[in-house]
Amino acid sequence: MTHSSSTAAMAAACGAAFLWGTGALVVNLLIAKFGLSPESISFWRFVVGAVLLVALFGRPAHWPRLRSQAWLLIGAGACMALYVLCWFLGIARIGAAVPTLIALCLPPVLVTLVAVLRGRETLDVPLVATLLAALVGTTLVVLRHGGLAAGAETGTVVAGVLFSVASAVLYAGFTLVSGRLSQALGAGPATMGLTVVAAAVMGLSVLYAPLAWPDDIPPEAWLLYLGLVTAALALLAFSWGAARLTPTALTVATLVEPLTAVLLAALLLGQALSASQWLGAVLMLASIAALGKRDAERSAAVRASA
Repeated sequence: MTHSSSTAAMAAACGAAFLWGTGALVVNLLIAKFGLSPESISFWRFVVGAVLLVALFGRPAHWPRLRSQAWLLIGAGACMALYVLCWFLGIARIGAAVPTLIALCLPPVLVTLVAVLRGRETLDVPLVATLLAALVGTTLVVLRHGGLAAGAETGTVVAGVLFSVASAVLYAGFTLVSGRLSQALGAGPATMGLTVVAAAVMGLSVLYAPLAWPDDIPPEAWLLYLGLVTAALALLAFSWGAARLTPTALTVATLVEPLTAVLLAALLLGQALSASQWLGAVLMLASIAALGKRDAERSAAVRASA
């Protein structure tokens, strides 16, 4: 992979994270203003995305390849649906800051450890420094928005943390296999299959909570935005980048998501950023640039030795 290809792949992953960051504000709006549950939002988001992706990539020629990867698609699609749901469930119990930190900062560490154990990544000083910069930057950006929810009981706190850790583990697992699926199937068919599975998995939540579709036009429009933009388009960009980046670079690139949410809150809601948040943003962007360069250099070395 050339340097320009590596840059494009990193830009695609960051673009997906940016779109997910815009979705965070929409989700908060749908919960706070319209009273929709996390399960309903996640279900309709994936359904709308799946409809568009099936229309674009559901050609008969793709189905034999999808069947050949059926079990991996089912596992990865379930992970994709459940890591979002677990994150929402953690937020509902202990507020947004701690679950966001756990769900976003733990996956790069887990993914890097797996890559090192499998011999696909070298645990050297530059990599450790880059990961630390990314994690510290994310902490500085997110923690301004408060810690645990006030008055939370011990059992509620434990449940919130466990849901957040589950979200992180599921996201790490999804990241580790998403690149393989995109390489085998192509970004479009892979994203279609994953989104269809995610919609089906979220549909099972009707067994314990009813799925609501809003009656008013505004929330319907927001759900369409979540499905078309933050599910279909963002996941396409993510899958395309996943096929070309290491899992470590991919997980760090998606740290752009909380940065986007914070910047949009500052722009649209008047929530001014502190000096520590600006420092965190710089650290996050520097770590993303460093990992993009590292990926390009490693790909060049592989081509030279081939």
